[in-house]
Amino acid sequence: MSDHLTEDVTRFLRAETLGINLVPEQVAHFGHYLQLLLAWNERMNLTAVREPTAMIQRHFYDSLTCVLATGDLNGRRLIDVGTGAGFPGLPLKIAFPALQLTLVESVVKKTHFLTALVTGLGLADVTILSDRVEVLGQQPEHREVYDWAVARGVADMRVLVEYLLPLCRVGGFMLAQKGEHAREETAVASPAIHLLGGGEPRFQQVQVADKTEPHFLVVVEKVSRTPETYPRRVGMPGKRPL
Repeated sequence: MSDHLTEDVTRFLRAETLGINLVPEQVAHFGHYLQLLLAWNERMNLTAVREPTAMIQRHFYDSLTCVLATGDLNGRRLIDVGTGAGFPGLPLKIAFPALQLTLVESVVKKTHFLTALVTGLGLADVTILSDRVEVLGQQPEHREVYDWAVARGVADMRVLVEYLLPLCRVGGFMLAQKGEHAREETAVASPAIHLLGGGEPRFQQVQVADKTEPHFLVVVEKVSRTPETYPRRVGMPGKRPL
């Protein structure tokens, strides 16, 4: 990596404003992540963001803003649904090495990138799945076992709560990274949230790089068990949102 990019990684990912203090090895991991992302993005569409500094700001730093809601994730179990190129799960794993991470991505070729990255960085306790989340939500090894179920720009909130809340243990949380319409989307999803065992949503506004429109972390605590009929079969949450 060029000295210029090394400086950019270091400058943007020291992340003291988020309460994260990255050691040099962790910054180096982000540098390797960036190199691999740039290389693979030439062959497949992992991200529409092409410029390296923008990738650092809009993907790495944006992923790390989740810590404003989660706090220290070491020792926690987190599942990242629709992770794509690993966001926000893998930046959080780099920042919190003792995090137990599960990445869910239905596009198999993207899981090849994730596998190469996790192997290259030597990350432990990372599981990569290409299953559909509606299926995982009905499996005992994934249903209601996670401390955090997260997603970044995957679907409308009514759909997202059916993806995420069944994965959360009672006392755990779902976290959705949303844009300027977060409050409106969440208000419409309120009946679904309560049906699926969620409590009252809370909102944490964050500033993302050079973006002027507001971004939010939408957090919902799991306060009661999800009825056994949810999530519904594959495709139903999207076709017929609750």
